[in-house]
Amino acid sequence: MAWLITKYLVTAAIVVLVSELARRNDKVGALVAALPLVTVLTLVWLYAERQPADRLARHAWYTFWYVVPTLPMFLLFPWLLARLGFWLALALSALLTIALFLGWALALRRFGIELLP
Repeated sequence: MAWLITKYLVTAAIVVLVSELARRNDKVGALVAALPLVTVLTLVWLYAERQPADRLARHAWYTFWYVVPTLPMFLLFPWLLARLGFWLALALSALLTIALFLGWALALRRFGIELLP
């Protein structure tokens, strides 16, 4: 139980740190947010829990392929935000990301990369 609490506290602290950095300086906050912090933390937690190396490798491999269809959201969201407000811009950006992910998964299937369970 102590391990789980430690994981939560460290992970939450990093999220708070990034949001505080972004509040003070948008460029620094964005730079830190763009770092693969969640993936690195996940790999650290999996390694600390003695997961096999192939599981860590697969996690990194799939993370790469899952990131690609999320990138257009970061261009669309600012454009929509100025026109539609925060919540609608966020919702439409999320829907676009889902659509792009499904299309991406179908396209990669042709190359033997299965992203959908």
